Amino acid sequence: MKILISNDDGIAANGIRVLTMSLADDHDVYVVAPDRERSAAGHSLTLHTPLRVEELETITGAKRTWVTTGTPGDCVKIAINAILSPDEMPDFVISGINHGPNLGSDILYSGTVSCAMEGAMMGIPSIAVSLASMQADYDDFVYTGKFMNALLKKLEKYPFPPKSILNVNVPALDSEDIAGVAITELGSRMFTNTYEKRVDPRGKVYYWMAGELTNEPSDANTDIAAVRNNKISITPVTYEMTKEDYMANLDNILCGNDACSWF
Repeated sequence: MKILISNDDGIAANGIRVLTMSLADDHDVYVVAPDRERSAAGHSLTLHTPLRVEELETITGAKRTWVTTGTPGDCVKIAINAILSPDEMPDFVISGINHGPNLGSDILYSGTVSCAMEGAMMGIPSIAVSLASMQADYDDFVYTGKFMNALLKKLEKYPFPPKSILNVNVPALDSEDIAGVAITELGSRMFTNTYEKRVDPRGKVYYWMAGELTNEPSDANTDIAAVRNNKISITPVTYEMTKEDYMANLDNILCGNDACSWF
């Protein structure tokens, strides 16, 4: 298969290098990634400044490699619409391997997840993958890279759900300590919303986000609980956010008795 890889940690990150090497023996891999770290960029796009693209010497095993000045979403969007030739169009988009977890509602801020979502929005099966650790040494990502190669083989014949991605989080453990795979739902929040007020040496007040890890029942069927139980979490996530089960009720409240012209 042809695989487009991107990330939000930048072209030089160990995670993207391990992922590329892990998949290159079995697939044609193309890399388009940001020129620097873009963590927590969310699903932002570059609209008001030029988007520059440079082709580099290939990352180990990749067919071709480009770096951009854009966001993770930019990378996938420009790759599909401008950079890749028709015979290089990907069968899958994979974003990662991220340095750190993307769990619960925190995925709304994630450049890694948004990068995969951009692929899904263009109708391409897409996966976001993260290592649930802030350790960023090359060897820390090797097991996750091997797992992603095995996962792709499982998904090759799978009818991927439209408008959706798979969000994968792998515990930072040795392979023998991984307790299995769990298909999960999103947890609530990974961290509490806590800011610590501080004063700098010049007497100016500033704030530092200091949220603590939230607690969830260990038997919850969530991505957060799965990773805490040493399992690889795989969560199907959709960008189709319409709350369809509430539409009829809202219509009745606002437009009942043909009263939609009440304003």
